[in-house]
Amino acid sequence: MESKQIEEGLQFAPKFNAEGLIPAIAQDADSGQVLMVAYMNREALDRTIATGRATYYSRSRRKLWKKGEQSGHVQQVRQILVDCDQDCLILKVAVDAGQCHVGYQSCFYRALKPGSDKELELIAQKVYDPEATYKKA
Repeated sequence: MESKQIEEGLQFAPKFNAEGLIPAIAQDADSGQVLMVAYMNREALDRTIATGRATYYSRSRRKLWKKGEQSGHVQQVRQILVDCDQDCLILKVAVDAGQCHVGYQSCFYRALKPGSDKELELIAQKVYDPEATYKKA
C-alpha cells in the first residue's frame, strides 16, 4: 500500500513488526490517563475488535491474554486509534479497577525524581491488593 494511502487514507492497515506485533497503548477513555503499554499480534487485534474487550499478546509467555482474565479488571474498548504510520495503536478503554498487576490504576505509577537522573518517586497510590487478586490456586 502506498505511503499516502497509509498516512491519509481511510483503510485500516496496521503495520506489524518483524515479530508480528504492534504496540498498543491502553488509555482510560474518561480520564485520558495512560494505563499500560502492551503488544498485539493479528489474532489479539482481531479478537479485540470482535469482542470489544482488550486482548493482548504476552511476549514473555508467548500467548494471547485477555486483559482481566485473572484479575477481573477488564478493559472494555470504546475506540481504537491508529497513528499516521499505522504502526502503533491507542485503545481508549473503560475500566472498573486498577489495571497494573502490582496494584495501581496505571502501570505508570512512578516518575523520575526532579533533579535526579537515577531515582524514582511514587506518584500514585495502590487501588487494590494484588496479593488478594492474584491468589495462587
